[in-house]
Amino acid sequence: MYTKSPPNTAASNIFQLLQLEAAAINRTSEKLDHKQADCSLQILHNCAGKVIMTGVGKSGIVAQKIAATLTSIGTLAIFLHPCDALHGDFGIVTSDDVVIMLSNSGETDELITMIPHLKLRSVPIIGILGNIQSSIARKSDAVLDASVDREACPLNLAPTTSTTVALALGDALSMALVQMKGLTPEAFAFNHPAGRLGKRLTLRVSDLMHGNEYPQLPPDAQWTDVVCALTQGGFGAVNIVNQEKALLGIITDGDLRRWIMKSHASYLYSLTAKDMMTRNPVVVNPQTLAYDALQLMEKRESQISILPVVDRDNKSLGLIRLHDIVRNGL
Repeated sequence: MYTKSPPNTAASNIFQLLQLEAAAINRTSEKLDHKQADCSLQILHNCAGKVIMTGVGKSGIVAQKIAATLTSIGTLAIFLHPCDALHGDFGIVTSDDVVIMLSNSGETDELITMIPHLKLRSVPIIGILGNIQSSIARKSDAVLDASVDREACPLNLAPTTSTTVALALGDALSMALVQMKGLTPEAFAFNHPAGRLGKRLTLRVSDLMHGNEYPQLPPDAQWTDVVCALTQGGFGAVNIVNQEKALLGIITDGDLRRWIMKSHASYLYSLTAKDMMTRNPVVVNPQTLAYDALQLMEKRESQISILPVVDRDNKSLGLIRLHDIVRNGL
């Protein structure tokens, strides 16, 4: 662990405050009550409804972030402000839910006022609290100790270290729940469709392929027809198909150049697509993950930049390009 003190500059204050918060998190791990932690996790794991996060002020902001984290890992969670709850929004709370309260003092009036109404609905309460001897702690079903010796604030007033510890506990609780539920990367990606991981695990060839008006020719097409198809299509390749649209091969821009270079001018006019095509090319089907298609193109001795797309019967459906995959963030 890096502990070297920086030079005596204004930046040293930042260094010292970061060390203070890091030390507070470390102390929180050392004093963790494993029985209370296990109880908290069991309550969350057994939750048949949603997790309702609540808190006031900075604790409320931290509660919102924890709710977002829980939702992202497949545990439905919302933030409910205590004032809103007490003025009509309690209707969103059901007996299948779990409530997690965040409070540094453990004596937040608005939260204490909520508790009898939660008890009437038989809703379990988990407290992430800075005072485990507080009123909220005594009325909670499980308590996680988020107490700190002092705030990082030089005046020891602004919630800083206390909110960092509360957030760390919420994150730790969420990630432990991931392990309990056996969340898979695929399930995580389902809730993160715009992220790189989400795209890799959800985006398919059918989402990116060119399936309308893509170039295709019969095997007896002349080399001039191949030139026209490559030029007009603009995809850098043309699929060669039989009368039933089954894929026979593919001709790329590179194939065309190589045939022109090695063929005598008088022979060019006798060339057909069948002569020029690459037989049995690497192909993908529409349900192939786009990321897997990318790997097929790149992880080979001779890299390729375009793949024919076929169905299970080898019927030509279109083309997918390396450019299309990379442009979508994979």
